[in-house]
Amino acid sequence: MQDKIALGSDHGGFELKEIIKKFLEGKGIPYEDYGCYSLESVDYPDIAFTVAEAVAAGKHPFGILVCGTGIGMSIAANKVKGIRAALAGDCYSARMAREHNNSNILVLGGRVVGQELALEIVNAYLNAEFTAGRHQGRINKICQREGC
Repeated sequence: MQDKIALGSDHGGFELKEIIKKFLEGKGIPYEDYGCYSLESVDYPDIAFTVAEAVAAGKHPFGILVCGTGIGMSIAANKVKGIRAALAGDCYSARMAREHNNSNILVLGGRVVGQELALEIVNAYLNAEFTAGRHQGRINKICQREGC
């Protein structure tokens, strides 16, 4: 993967985001870190919107967001037109998010999934590809509703 992955977290996902960065570096996958940069409290919508807007604008093919549960980041990121953020807690869901839903942002719960599982989920997500076919019509319906 040549294009940079957009990364972001709030304070609840900061530690896992840092682990994901090392994982991506080890695989030679470039990324851009949109924050946060410490355990100091931040509002998750600020980070989610920044990452989602960068992905929606085409600056990055994918994003990865991490907050405590992943729920807040998912809700916020999905408010950005053109974003299909998927919260995944297992590898199958992560793979299906890409293959069937053409997800462009993976969301993880830093206080929910363990480090090893989180990296397996990231790997499954990044190695999956949208299969289009019958799923394309469903994505088209979402885009139509959204006004893409």
